[in-house]
Amino acid sequence: MVAEWMHTLYGVVRAERITPPVASRLLGYAAVALYEGLAAATPSLNSLTGVLTDAPELPHAAPDLSYDATLVAVEAERTVLDSLLADGLPTTQATVAGLVDSLRRLRTEFGVSEEVAVRSEELGRRIGLAIVAWSRGDGFDSTRAMAYRPPAGPGLWVNDAPGSIYTAQMTSSVTQTVALDNPADTLRAGSATDRNLILNRPKRPGGTDLPALDPSGATEPYWGSLRPFMLTRWNECPLAPPPPYSAEPGSALYREAMEVYDVGMQLTPEQRAIALYWADNPGETGTPAGHWVAIAGQLVTQRDLSAEDAARLFVLTGVAQADAFIAAWGYKYHYSLIRPRTYIRRVIDPDWEPLVPTPPFPEYPSGHSTQSAAASAVVASVLGEVAFEDSTSIFIGHPVRRFGSFDDAAEEAGWSRIYGGIHFHAGKSAGKAVGSCIGETIVERLRSTSPP
Repeated sequence: MVAEWMHTLYGVVRAERITPPVASRLLGYAAVALYEGLAAATPSLNSLTGVLTDAPELPHAAPDLSYDATLVAVEAERTVLDSLLADGLPTTQATVAGLVDSLRRLRTEFGVSEEVAVRSEELGRRIGLAIVAWSRGDGFDSTRAMAYRPPAGPGLWVNDAPGSIYTAQMTSSVTQTVALDNPADTLRAGSATDRNLILNRPKRPGGTDLPALDPSGATEPYWGSLRPFMLTRWNECPLAPPPPYSAEPGSALYREAMEVYDVGMQLTPEQRAIALYWADNPGETGTPAGHWVAIAGQLVTQRDLSAEDAARLFVLTGVAQADAFIAAWGYKYHYSLIRPRTYIRRVIDPDWEPLVPTPPFPEYPSGHSTQSAAASAVVASVLGEVAFEDSTSIFIGHPVRRFGSFDDAAEEAGWSRIYGGIHFHAGKSAGKAVGSCIGETIVERLRSTSPP
């Protein structure tokens, strides 16, 4: 049941073509809901009340009554997703409803009585509503209407990637292209064709909970102001400043740029494959956060984990990545460091282009490195540093990749951004250090809730 939700949520993130930070928030709350639903009726799982930042005490099972843990979890999950996906596509809402109905039916077939089912769903609903109320206080809503003007200066980020590169990136099951004057690709009167009507399923106007990626803007400049899930503050794990800006040959930033340039000019087939495998472009995939949730979901099945260990794995992965995105985005917009494309074209080669489209937000630190290091640390805490296979991206043509450990995968994800031409080495290394700190901090805090 847990693995099925993880698989389904990857598809939800992909279909909704949302940005990586918004995807991490969705997956974080979804993971908490499923975990708390199971914990409420499973003695071997303790509630995260007291560990989740500013979370209220959540409802729990009456000691003298029986409950079905699966139905509690499913109803808690449904209640939270009904809120988070209120602006979702009809196909997304139908997918979630279909999974809920099938799991309910299976529990009935397995012998859960109507009385227990009703009681379990009522408890799950109360848990879900408490998590929804908690989510509404994280600051997300207040950032929706905040305008942003990036600071100007020679070493500061500018969004100068050409719009044409986003067309291929954003083609997916729900969007055919990205029009530069309409990045969210909402279907417009007078421009519809039969093909548009089949492929483009626009969201309703005015929706804000699941904003589609806008490559022409700045992605979530105020994300660092959101309340973390388990960290006490967004910058609890410290980060040193990036190399200072300098166009002088031999300076630290010049050397960093030359590394990216030289690597990009002589990519091996394997380096190219790594860059594209970990690209995790929004709209095309489930984003980086979805990728690691998909890895964890595969491991639930491959290693035949118990429901308890599956729930721990999901909540650790979801929460660690959500906090990693808050931290990374806080630092990104604090330093607003120039991207390799801008620097290299200005200082080294005016015709150079990276392999992977440069995303619309500052460079330092690497978000991929931060969230991959956080995810790998928490997954390893449940399963150990074991070899594994990942088939997340076979649907877009990437073969199964094999890794010696979760840390190896995180390291490769970091290098992929250098191979792709969108991060400096300093951004990769700093991101991994911060992400590892976040993952280890969350593991320790969740461990404090484990039964003796």
